[in-house]
Order: sequence, then structure tokens, then C-alpha cells
Amino acid sequence: MPIGPQPPGRRGTVGEPYSALNLRLVLAAFGFVVCTILAIVLWRQGWTVPGWLLAAWALVAVVDMVVVQLRRRARRREDGGRRHSLFE
Repeated sequence: MPIGPQPPGRRGTVGEPYSALNLRLVLAAFGFVVCTILAIVLWRQGWTVPGWLLAAWALVAVVDMVVVQLRRRARRREDGGRRHSLFE
């Protein structure tokens, strides 16, 4: 599965992206931190099932961060190394 700056078949272009990759990366990192901390707190309180659910969400956030970072690298290669703001 090739990972480019935009998902295949989407309407976005390099000039007008389909999603704000930098913002998505920040939000995924925030979700990872919050889910991990809450999972640890819940495990310590003896609530194992909700702890495992939050741990699974933290894992999903890590996968999302990896995919977004790969798309950001592909976009940077296409743009010739140009940096983007948080909302691009």
C-alpha cells in the first residue's frame, strides 16, 4: 500500500490538502498521552477492562501518528522540503 501525501482517490491536492496533517498529528499525540495516563490510573484502581480499552485506543493513536508522519514525509518530498503550518 503506497502512502502518499494524500489518500488515493481523494479530492485534495498538495496545494489544498484533504486533511490538516500537522493538526491531525498533534491531536493523535494528545490522544495517545491522555489514553495512556488514564489507562494506567484505571489499572491501578483495579478497573482492568476500561484500562485495556484505553490502552487499545492509545495503540490506535500510535498507528495514526505513524501513518500521518509517513504522509507528512511524502508531502515534504513533493513540496521540495517546504514546511507547513499546524493547520495545513
